[in-house]
Amino acid sequence: MPLPKAPSKLSARVEIDNTLKKAAAPAARTAPVAKTTPAGRPVQPPKPAPAAKPAPAARSTPSAKPSPAVRPAQAAKSREARHSGPSKLFVLDTNVLMHDPSSLFRFEEHDVFLPMMTLEELDGHKKGLSEVARNVRQVSRSLDALIEALPGGRKGSDLTAGLPLNALGHSDATGKLYFQTETLQADLTAGLATGKADNQILSVVRALSEKHRGRPVVLVSKDINIRIKAHALGLPAEDYFNDQVIDDADLLYTGSMALPEGFWDTHGRNMESWQQGGTTFYRVSGPLCSAFHINQFVYDEGERPMYAVVDEVKGSTAVLRVLRDFTHAKNSVWGITARNREQNFALSLLMNPDIDFVTLLGQAGTGKTLLALAAGLAQTLDTKLYNEIIVTRATVPIGDDIGFLPGTEEEKMQPWMGAFEDNLEVLNRGMAGGGDWGRSAANDLIKSRIKIKSMNFMRGRTFINKFLIIDEAQNLTPKQMKALITRAGPGTKVVCMGNIAQIDSPYLTEGSSGLTYTVDRFKGWAHGGHVTLQRGERSRLADFASDTL
Repeated sequence: MPLPKAPSKLSARVEIDNTLKKAAAPAARTAPVAKTTPAGRPVQPPKPAPAAKPAPAARSTPSAKPSPAVRPAQAAKSREARHSGPSKLFVLDTNVLMHDPSSLFRFEEHDVFLPMMTLEELDGHKKGLSEVARNVRQVSRSLDALIEALPGGRKGSDLTAGLPLNALGHSDATGKLYFQTETLQADLTAGLATGKADNQILSVVRALSEKHRGRPVVLVSKDINIRIKAHALGLPAEDYFNDQVIDDADLLYTGSMALPEGFWDTHGRNMESWQQGGTTFYRVSGPLCSAFHINQFVYDEGERPMYAVVDEVKGSTAVLRVLRDFTHAKNSVWGITARNREQNFALSLLMNPDIDFVTLLGQAGTGKTLLALAAGLAQTLDTKLYNEIIVTRATVPIGDDIGFLPGTEEEKMQPWMGAFEDNLEVLNRGMAGGGDWGRSAANDLIKSRIKIKSMNFMRGRTFINKFLIIDEAQNLTPKQMKALITRAGPGTKVVCMGNIAQIDSPYLTEGSSGLTYTVDRFKGWAHGGHVTLQRGERSRLADFASDTL
């Protein structure tokens, strides 16, 4: 791949803009390298590099939706400026605590109120091994610990005065927790059944609003219907948004960036380049470098195309490593070559032994499963880097559940693994000689190295030297993602794939999905990488359907 040409010195230039002069200051050299000043590139007047897009601003109104981008330290400093009015009293519905057991501590300086009906419903859902039951038990333990933290413990507890929410170390939660210790009833409207749990909670909200006049009392619920009823009764109600990693899926980190026009003019005047192990490296300096993330892909598709990955970032200096071209047949992976730019980036991550964690996002037909399987087979059967491929996925059906399935664990999981069977057929085609007999033998060898596991039995396991593929990860919660990723032992690589536009779980959205959460949290880690695949390569029919339906 040809080297990008740095701009030559301008003999006629007398003055240089001060900002660009600072941005292009030569970095300290740590090793003897060759300074490149390739000639022949047309010189253009330097243009300031575009500033990185600012992060979404923190919300300015007191609500149950503080921006996830606001860290606790920043929130503590700016809380007084952001909340000038009286603190709110948030009445929590049961489903909020079931969804996020730590929601008690997510309302900053505002107070939290738990109706007796909420405690009753929590008690009714504490049994079982489901995610909801585990969350309920965690909430119960938190409530018990808050009571125990009072002076005198349970014996000296006075729940009417409220429990400090920061008693368990949650320094950002400076409000208090109140329980319903007396009968709170208020007339709602004719026609509402008084015995229904939702209506009793609405009655408590109305009674609190009348009792605390001048103070905002807000119902927080994940249930759309109770929020609609609250609005119809003139009661303020909000959804719980604190589990949202991002407000808009378009703001999610994509893992790649197009270098702006004039990048080499503003960042390449003192560029250094060298080769090591057959790979070309560049050290560039400029204002845009501070916005780079480790293992982020950058590309310039101008006169001399270049595709590189960010290897190192120190202040306004970055080291770029030119990528191997996986679109060429000589660099094929198990017979598969990249068909577009993002697939090339994905194979670079999947085939890099220094990358332990890879996330792939993309719509249907972008090649996520095929690329992951090809990379896994190449590194398991050819280079012996891993001794086995383990495949699992969230078993959330699109339509009605077909019920229990007979057989062993792998036989039960087989209907969910149709996508892998289809891709194995593509990978096995033409890989073995001897006609049908050869293909059958190769297929048996491949299947002997691929194990299909259920997520239900992952707790407590440790995978050593495995290539772990987690498919349909958009249907997992952040807690489930953590439980799966922490199964990785020495020498194991984890690949998470999914499409956040196809979430089948009724309790997750694009902003709260475990896959979104993981992409955001692993951003910039030296041993992790992410790519959002943009173009479908399945067929013209699938591409048209994805765009128009």
